[in-house]
Amino acid sequence: MACVRFTPHLRRYFDLPLSWEVEGVHTVAALLQQLDERWPGLAFYVSDERGHLRKHVAVWVNGNVVADRAGLTDAVPDDATVDILQALSGG
Repeated sequence: MACVRFTPHLRRYFDLPLSWEVEGVHTVAALLQQLDERWPGLAFYVSDERGHLRKHVAVWVNGNVVADRAGLTDAVPDDATVDILQALSGG
C-alpha cells in the first residue's frame, strides 16, 4: 500500500489524518481521485479545473518531485510514500 502524508496546512482545511494508506493507485492522477472520493474537494484544492497541479502545491513520490504537473502521470508504486504539501515561494 502507498502511504500518503499530509501537511498541517491541508489538515487545517480537511479532516485528514497525518497519513493515509491507499492501494490500487498507479498514478498521481488516480491517487488524487481516490483522495477526492474520501475527502470531497481535496483534489480541486490541490489541482485546478484542468486537473493540473496548482502552482503552490508540491507532490513528492518517494522523495522525487512530480514531474508531470499537467497530466499527473507519474507512477505511484505500491510501496510508495507520497507527500502532498504547499510549495513555498517568495524571496
